Amino acid sequence: MASTPASLSARYRAAVEMAAYADDRGISTVQTEEHHGVANNWLPSPFTFAGAVLGATRRLAVTVSAVIGPLHDPLRLAEDIAVLDLLSGGRLVTVAGIGYRPEEYALFDVDWKRRGALQDELLETVLKAWTGEEFTYRGRTVRVTPRPYSDPHPLLLVGGSSKAAARRAARLGLPFFPSAHLPELEAYYKDRLAEYGTEGWTMMPSAVTPLLHIAEDPDQVWAEYGEHFLHEARTYASWQSGGIRSAVKSGATTVDELRGEGVYRILTPDECVAQRLDTHVLHPLSGGMPVDEGWRSLHLFCENVLPRLTDLTV
Repeated sequence: MASTPASLSARYRAAVEMAAYADDRGISTVQTEEHHGVANNWLPSPFTFAGAVLGATRRLAVTVSAVIGPLHDPLRLAEDIAVLDLLSGGRLVTVAGIGYRPEEYALFDVDWKRRGALQDELLETVLKAWTGEEFTYRGRTVRVTPRPYSDPHPLLLVGGSSKAAARRAARLGLPFFPSAHLPELEAYYKDRLAEYGTEGWTMMPSAVTPLLHIAEDPDQVWAEYGEHFLHEARTYASWQSGGIRSAVKSGATTVDELRGEGVYRILTPDECVAQRLDTHVLHPLSGGMPVDEGWRSLHLFCENVLPRLTDLTV
């Protein structure tokens, strides 16, 4: 779990190589996210990474889930997303959230109490910017170029687990991405669409969204590498206060507890097929996982699981 610049470089390069391999075998999406100032070097630059993955692939989508909107300059973000949208032919998906770690706001000297207003400004600004027309921004006339590839604009969803996030999405006519399986919040969003007279849709996680690792001998992998999964789970859980809802949330404090929860699942190829999950989410480099073990999991999934899943849907 400790890392050096050299080991981090190898992991970033491996992640891009894994994406290219997965793209060739029919994986549909690579998902990344944004966190800052984390001791274990959690990715802080999702669009930079997205650009590398999009450049190395031809078909799969890259979802940034989520960009912490208030930490970004709205005009620069509009430009960055437009260029990636052009580069990829529309394969970038951006989920905009407001985050849940005050220390990230402090790092960039952004007022935590203004995050809602800043998010409103950001979303309204990027939508205007992507038209390619002049508009008023903070009292001056601006125009952002180039226009994106996607029409009317790159796919942008509003993420969150609050009614405020659902209202924001509905008011702007943007799709809503609840951060967990929250049917009641989806219903609230639909009611707000009717109230505002806008159109939208929901992309909501399944009720069960386990993180998967594929292995021939799950017992051995839990014994050898369980601490990597536990490290990731505990790091992520430490950021989630009582009001935060997430599709992936663990309360485990030991490897045995983590295994019993089922949030992280190490499965044989046969077991993975038998799960009949709606979606399959792999974390091949979870929590500092050795690159070789990450490749073993990905190879097993793509060669021994994915073709059989395709057969089941025919």
